Amino acid sequence: MSSAEAAAPLFAALADPTRLALLRRLADGEPRPIVALAAGSALTRQAVTKHLAVLRGAGLVARRPAGRETLYTLRPERLAEARAWLDEVAAQWDDALARLKAHVEG
Repeated sequence: MSSAEAAAPLFAALADPTRLALLRRLADGEPRPIVALAAGSALTRQAVTKHLAVLRGAGLVARRPAGRETLYTLRPERLAEARAWLDEVAAQWDDALARLKAHVEG
C-alpha cells in the first residue's frame, strides 16, 4: 500500500468501533455467518450486514455462500498492509525527529 488514496478506505473501515468488534470476532480465522456475528450484541442482522459490506469493500473480510447462509472470514493480509503503511509513516517521523534533534543539538 503505497499511497494515502489506497490506504484511506482501509483506515476508514477500521475507524468504526462496531467494525473493529466484528473483526475481533473473526480474528480466530473461523468463518462465521451474520447470525453468529450479531449474537450477543445490540446490532440487528441488517446492521451487521451493512458493516460487513464496508469491511468487504475495504478488503478486510471475504464472504462465501454456504447453503442458505453466507460465511464471512477475516483477510489478515489487509491488516498486514495497514501495519506496513503505519510502519512506513512511523519511520518517516523517526527520521524527521532525528534530523530535528541533530539540528537542535548541533
